Amino acid sequence: MSGLLTQGPAARGRPLPRPILAGAAALVAFALAATSIGRITGVGRLEMPQERVVETLALRFEDRDDGAVLVRDAQDGRTVYTVAPGTNGFIRATVRGLVQERKRSGIGAETPFTLTHWSDGTISLEDSTIGRRVALDAFGPTNAEAFAQIFAARSALR
Repeated sequence: MSGLLTQGPAARGRPLPRPILAGAAALVAFALAATSIGRITGVGRLEMPQERVVETLALRFEDRDDGAVLVRDAQDGRTVYTVAPGTNGFIRATVRGLVQERKRSGIGAETPFTLTHWSDGTISLEDSTIGRRVALDAFGPTNAEAFAQIFAARSALR
């Protein structure tokens, strides 16, 4: 009896009804046609607009013995911003996560991180060596603001 429940009609010697086969074929044809029309015309397709880069900074992060983190401009080596000991846990956690991923991949600290301010107001931190970009605004405006302070500090140095 259990063998009858696991076998379809064709396996028991009865073919599938033609209306079911015709309906399945029509459904497949419709899906292919709708997909083709969408790709050709763009109707029903969702695309994110390409944002422009407003400003970028190539940065290196350096831990100090007192618990502070120095944020250095990779171009000239000047300290752009100092994360005081025990503050800005989001900056620390984000950078440490990327550094740990580099270490697991056997990659050193030669390549700087890229902090980017986009035309839509968002900020991202990218590590090109591991191919990872962190959309900082996804963690809330307060956390993104922590990184935005680095742009303000760099502008004040110029």
